[in-house]
Parts: sequence; C-alpha cells; structure tokens
Amino acid sequence: MEVYNSEEEQLEAVKRWWKANGSSAVIGSIMGIVLILGWQFWQKHQHGQAEQASSLYAQMQLAVDKEQHQSALKIAEQMHSKFGGTAYSTYTSLFEAKVNVQLGKLDVAQQILEKLVKSKNEGVNDVANIRLIRLLLTTGQYEQGLQRIASVDSAKSASFSANYDELTGDLYVALDRLGEARTAYQTAIREGASSPLLQFKLDDITASETLNTLN
Repeated sequence: MEVYNSEEEQLEAVKRWWKANGSSAVIGSIMGIVLILGWQFWQKHQHGQAEQASSLYAQMQLAVDKEQHQSALKIAEQMHSKFGGTAYSTYTSLFEAKVNVQLGKLDVAQQILEKLVKSKNEGVNDVANIRLIRLLLTTGQYEQGLQRIASVDSAKSASFSANYDELTGDLYVALDRLGEARTAYQTAIREGASSPLLQFKLDDITASETLNTLN
C-alpha cells in the first residue's frame, strides 16, 4: 500500500488515478444508472401491458357471455394484434373458436383449435384437442376423432384421460361399435369421470344390447 508523506502527494495520487481511470469510472456510473432506469422502465411497461391485456380479456369474456359475437371477434383481433404470443392471446383463441362454432363457421373454429393443439401450454392444448375432437364428432369425422385420441401422449395428458375415454365412447357409439363404446365409458368411470350423463350413456348401451339380443 502506498504511503503518503503529505497532502500534496495524496492529491497528486488522486490526480494520477483520475487521469488513468476517470473516464471509465464515469462511463461505468452512467451505464449503471441507465441499466437501473431501463430495468424500471421495462418492469413498468410489462405491468402496463399485462393490465391492458387483462382488461381486454375481461371484455372478451363479457362479449362471449352476452353472445355479442361480432364484438367478441373484434376484441380477439385486437388481442392477437397487440398481445400476440401471450397467455391472454392463447386463451382468447379458445373463446374465438367457441364464437365461430356458435356462428356456424365450423371450419374456422377447427382451424383455430388445430393451431391451439400445438400450443406449448399443455393445459391449453389438451382443452383445445378435446374441443376439436367434439367438433369432429359433431361434423361426422369419427375416424379422425379416434385417430387424434390415439395420438395423445397419455403421460403428458394424464389429468384429461377420463375426458378422452368418454369421447372415445361417444365416437364408437356414433360408429355403432357399442361393445368398444361400453369399454371406453367404463374406463372413463374408473379414471374418475362421474356424471349422470356418462352413466346414462353406459346404461343406454346396455339397454340397446339387451334389445338387440331379444330381437
């Protein structure tokens, strides 16, 4: 450590240090301030964006609840334009598909759902896939529905297994493959699905098979 014999020597040492390091010290200080201010601005911006997206999403929900279809579609367009790639945009697409189904635009709804199935959000892609399979059932695309169910990763979609099993039963009923439908419904019940409608479906198959046997 350097020892100073006088205040003059100390002052000279300070001058030498400043000459050698002053510029970098100032730049470093400025950069530090810029980074802090930039981070604060980014956080404030992100918070503001989230609030706007949340408000727009609430408007979307309200429009769908009131069956204001055109308003809902315009809001969806705004959401995708301003906040595309966010979770709000993804969830809005689920509503958008529902509105198109209500408007009878099933092909548009199918395209939206097919895109959502590829979402990185595993919860969303399963919900979208289930709705897509129901749409395929409605439009008579039974084999395509079964193929989609067969391609589901059971490990990743374990919490939706009962839903897929019930849908499998519905598709088999539509194909008049009642034995396979009964097995699928029973599996759905074992997986935890429990509803009067599901039990009715199972009982109806039993009644149909009994009637066929008597005939």
